Amino acid sequence: MRDDIFILLKEAVPRGQVLRDEPLSRFTSFRTGGPADFVVIPSGRDELKDIILLANAKEIPYYIIGNGSNILASDRGFSGIIVVIRENRREICYEEDADGTVLVRVDAGHSFAKLANDAAGRGLAGLEFAAGIPGTVGGAVFMNAGAYGSEVKDRIVSAEVMDTAGNISVLSRDELELSYRHSVIGEKKLIVLTALFRLTKGNKEDILAEIAELNAKRREKQPLEFPSAGSTFKRPEGNFAGKLIEEAGLKGYSVGDACVSEKHCGFIINKGHATSDDIYRLMNEVTETVFNKSGVRLEPEVRLIGFEG
Repeated sequence: MRDDIFILLKEAVPRGQVLRDEPLSRFTSFRTGGPADFVVIPSGRDELKDIILLANAKEIPYYIIGNGSNILASDRGFSGIIVVIRENRREICYEEDADGTVLVRVDAGHSFAKLANDAAGRGLAGLEFAAGIPGTVGGAVFMNAGAYGSEVKDRIVSAEVMDTAGNISVLSRDELELSYRHSVIGEKKLIVLTALFRLTKGNKEDILAEIAELNAKRREKQPLEFPSAGSTFKRPEGNFAGKLIEEAGLKGYSVGDACVSEKHCGFIINKGHATSDDIYRLMNEVTETVFNKSGVRLEPEVRLIGFEG
């Protein structure tokens, strides 16, 4: 059966890439995760549609990822198809609007940080906060990514999406239902294809200086030297996950090589040889300890793959 699916996937993705029994550690920023039955990297939306239709027809589970920067994949891997939406060769499209702002259209697989830096280099302001976010544009829209008081919802106009039947539509900013680390994308099992942002003209040197300042803050306060998935937990209302974790006495607490960062307790890091099970166990121990100490139950910001059951 798996041989048959492999052949069908190769036929559906003639220009892309189909990998079999591929470790997900290659596709996640934690650098952990066991093998997926299939990892498929489509070359464009037509191949993406064919993958989805094939998966539906054969009742094969599938999961969409970008850079894998907000994901913890099980050591047991994933029984099904991991679809990787990666940057392609299409250029970012800039168009000045009637009001003097600039509309920027970009594919979902494009690096969000590269988009922010490219826009800044053109003297366009609004995405400075994104210059240090490691995910893709699609992932940023999916989770309404944000930093330093700004979020995707502040600049996005609309997103082009594909549903589980392969139909393509455009959702406005309001229809995306963007809130803290949330959008309608996951609830409706949609796939982001492109996003449209509205930016404003500004002084190039000032914009680049702000990016440099924010990136310096990241280097100072975040454990960027270790593999991680960024902030491990969502920010509790009226509080901060890192603060609660530190107050619970968990700074530096480890399970195997998975460790609560001493630089920023909101990050769980891989010190070198952590497994996904180490990280998962540490997340659960942190959650329970913080709840027992403060009465606040932390919610993971990291998405879990392959941990069901």
